[in-house]
Amino acid sequence: MIPALVFFYLCFFPLVETDKIEVPVMAGDSLTLRTGLTEIPSDGDIEWWFGSSRTLITKIAKGKITYGVDKRLTESLQIEIQTGDLTITNVSDEHNGVYELNINDAFANKFSVTVYAPLPVPVITKYSPQCSSSSSSASKSVLLCSVLDVSHVTLSWYKGSSLLSNISVSDFSISISLPLEVERQDKNTYRCVLNNPISNQTQHLDISGLCQTRSDGDHDWTEAVIRLVIAAVMGVAAVAAVVVLVYDIRSRRIELEWKIKFIKQ
Repeated sequence: MIPALVFFYLCFFPLVETDKIEVPVMAGDSLTLRTGLTEIPSDGDIEWWFGSSRTLITKIAKGKITYGVDKRLTESLQIEIQTGDLTITNVSDEHNGVYELNINDAFANKFSVTVYAPLPVPVITKYSPQCSSSSSSASKSVLLCSVLDVSHVTLSWYKGSSLLSNISVSDFSISISLPLEVERQDKNTYRCVLNNPISNQTQHLDISGLCQTRSDGDHDWTEAVIRLVIAAVMGVAAVAAVVVLVYDIRSRRIELEWKIKFIKQ
């Protein structure tokens, strides 16, 4: 049997605070926060507030809709006159935050909206020693899966359906990388996955393309560019050396001619 005092509080002082409902949404999408009502009573009032400062963004009172003065929030809002559901169109970072629903001036619910940016496709960088090398390390390749300027994401390596490793970032927009070492003769399938609570991007690994030798005719482009740059630098240095040498010889000859002329005089 419930004690009389507890029963009194449960009936006349219901809880005024509940856990926030987490609502993830992709930037650019539309989002609807629902009141749970099928119809607002004729004498019912609906209010939606935003943020820690509790800014009133819109309300329905006596069947009339009014909006708050913060155009940054209200320009992309729509409220359903029958149910009080709040729809946000073209969601952006400025819509991040907590939305509070009040019904008849009493707290009803809180929605914590987190806006996620579209995810980039991870990039896999490959480093492979020469296939013809006899060293044991030549049978392995080191891979680096990377993404730039991301937040609230997890970057993971998978072998088949098994998770091998991962790294997560939260609030700050940073660049992250995750290494992986594989055998070149490995027949397993590998993939690098970038994900957040509502979407993911996957880059699959082609192990057969890791080993590239000069006999293949398909030279590594990066190596070719590096060799070209080195050759160009050496060529410029050689030309500069010749110019300096010629200038030095001409200077010495002119100096010698002046000395001879001076002695004759």
